[in-house]
Amino acid sequence: MEITTKQVLKILYILSWVIFVGVCIEAGGFMFASFYTLVINSINAKHFWPGIDLSNLYAYDRGQFLAETIHMSIPSIMKAVLFYMIIKILHDEKLNMSRPFNKEVGRFIFRISYVSFIIGLLSWWGVKYTEWLAQQGVKLPDIQYLGLGGADVWLFMGVTLYVIAQIFKRGIEIQTENELTI
Repeated sequence: MEITTKQVLKILYILSWVIFVGVCIEAGGFMFASFYTLVINSINAKHFWPGIDLSNLYAYDRGQFLAETIHMSIPSIMKAVLFYMIIKILHDEKLNMSRPFNKEVGRFIFRISYVSFIIGLLSWWGVKYTEWLAQQGVKLPDIQYLGLGGADVWLFMGVTLYVIAQIFKRGIEIQTENELTI
C-alpha cells in the first residue's frame, strides 16, 4: 500500500492542529500567569509556569517582570499565528497539486517566511534581554524554559523559506508565461 500525498497532507493537517493547540496553551498560559501575578497574587511568580520560577525577577522589579513575560509571550503568540496559517492553507485545500505554482501558495510561503523571521528576531531580542537581566544579578531559569531558545533556528528557517518563496515566485511566472503561450 502506497501512501499518497493527500494522506500525508491530512496527517500534517492533524499534526498542525496538535501543535497549534499546544502553542496556544503556552501563549495563553504565559499571558494569564503574567496578569494573575501582577494583578491578583504575586506569590504566583514562584510557580509562573512548570519549571519557571520568576520570583527573583518579580522581587527585583515588577516592570522588568512584565517586560520579560512580554518577551516570552509574543514569540509564543507568533508561533500560534504561524500554525494557524498552516492549518488555514491545508484546510482550504489551496494546495492544488495539478497546478502547484499558484499565487495563493506563493503568498503563503512569503508570509510564513516573514512570520518565522519575526519569531527569530523576537526570540533573539528576548534572549539578549534575559542575558542583560542576568548581568544585573537577577537569578532566572534557563532560556530554554522561558520559551526563548532557538532564535537562530527561526531566523535560519525564515531566510530559507524566503529563498524558497523567491524560487516559487519564479515558478509562478514561468507557469503563467506557459499558459499565455498555449
